[in-house]
Amino acid sequence: MDLTRVITGVVATEKAERLKSGKTYTLRVDQNATKIDVKNALRTYFNVDASSVRMHRIRPKTRLVGQGRLLTKRHREKRCIVTLAASSKALDISQFRTTSR
Repeated sequence: MDLTRVITGVVATEKAERLKSGKTYTLRVDQNATKIDVKNALRTYFNVDASSVRMHRIRPKTRLVGQGRLLTKRHREKRCIVTLAASSKALDISQFRTTSR
């Protein structure tokens, strides 16, 4: 998988913000990304080492509205919770850099 497309964004919830103080970050990733892809992308583009990566999928939340119509309240996505190594610096998503080939 292309490493530039692994990490798609940051999850901004109360729990995610609370976990940042312990060097644990919640990231939104591509549906086909693996733990190894996430570790490699973090090492390549952000210069940080991850000690653990936990992945989970968010299922869509739908509700029946009227005569067989569905209302989707939450879309399908994949998230990972990354804990950085103790010797690693803090993760700054705004400092995304690409390597020139």
